[in-house]
Parts: sequence; C-alpha cells; structure tokens
Amino acid sequence: MRVLADKFIELLKWPVAVFMLLSLPAYVQSISYFPFFTVRYLSLIAGFFCFFISWGMMDKEIKTNMEIAAHEMTHAFFALLTFHKVKGLRVNPDNSGGEMAFEGSGNWLIIIAPYFFPLFGFVVMLAIGFFVNLGEQGVNHYIANGVLGFFIGYHMDTVGSQIHEKQTDLPKVSYKFCIMFLPSANLWALGSMLAFNSRGWDGFWLYQGLIKMLNDRNLAYAKALIGQFF
Repeated sequence: MRVLADKFIELLKWPVAVFMLLSLPAYVQSISYFPFFTVRYLSLIAGFFCFFISWGMMDKEIKTNMEIAAHEMTHAFFALLTFHKVKGLRVNPDNSGGEMAFEGSGNWLIIIAPYFFPLFGFVVMLAIGFFVNLGEQGVNHYIANGVLGFFIGYHMDTVGSQIHEKQTDLPKVSYKFCIMFLPSANLWALGSMLAFNSRGWDGFWLYQGLIKMLNDRNLAYAKALIGQFF
C-alpha cells in the first residue's frame, strides 16, 4: 500500500503543480468574498495580532524549538497519511534543525507539507468543530474565532520563516515545483481557515466550491479572450 501510494502521488506531482499555478487567480480573487468587517472576523483578526504580540515577547530559543518541532511533526503527519511508519522525531540540540525518520522512500507531499499545511491550525479546527457550533453567536463562538486567528498568525509566520535559500527540503522537490505549487497552496490553506471561521466545516466545503466556480469563470473568460484573436 505504501509503495502504491508513493507512486500515485509522484504521478500527480506536476499535474498538481500546473493546476495550482492556473488556479492562482481564483485563490487571489476568493479573498474578496470574505466579510472581514463582521464581529466573527474582527475576533479572528484580534487573535491574529495577539499571536504576533505574544510571539514577539517569547524567548528566541523556545520559538525556534517550537517551529522545528512543528515542522517535523507536519512531515510525520503526511508520512502517516501516505501509509509510512514513522520511526522517530528529533530536534537538534543546537536548534539548527531536526529530523523525522520513516520507513520507505517517501514522496513529494511529505517533503513539501510543512511549507503550506497548517498542522496546528488543522488540529484547532477539529477541536472547534467538535466543541463549538460556529453557526451560533456567543462568547464561546468569538473565543473560537480568536483562537483560530492566533493559529493563522502562527502558520503564516512559520511558513514565512521556513522558506529561504538554505532550506534543504525545497531543492528535493525542485524550485520550479515550489514556485508553481506553494503560492496557491498557502492561499488555499489561508482561505480554508477563513471559510471555516464563518461556518465551520460547511464553510470549508463551500470555499472549495467557490474556488471551482472561480476557476470555471476564469477559464471561460480566457477562452473568450483567445477566441477574439483566432
């Protein structure tokens, strides 16, 4: 099963990269659909800024350890999703990096996952979905919005700090792939969390439908534009 999963994911690598590149306009356009000046989004924005205030007050060594641990845990999460047995996680004593060991050769999804997937945000979404009804108003609702905003801030800061020329993971999948895939993948993660903030998992799935609708509209517009010249 593990070998078949790796081969299938590798076959999808460049088709997924092309799809995400072509979908970039839709992901950018989707941001305008969010009602940022409602109470639930103002609560989310407050949580977002609380993250950066608290993060700025935290000891640098602790922050580095947390980022490395989260990075390796995200590798491990996707290794498990693709049927690999995780053998261990390690953070270097000098905070220079970490390592996640697993059985098998792996795939590009395991390698690239920490650079777009909000693992902690996903766990928070699962917890909120279980304990809080985002369709209702109330103190618990707004606290949940703020907590989600906090972890959106964490995700954006972590991804921003990890993408640099000395990062050893990125050349493994190629910089060309990263340029094609990562912008849309990160906008997908951000948009999905913003949509969840509105209506929970129903909002999450509505957002995926919105992206499809925008892609279809953009494709029709492109065809009509090309048709004017040919």
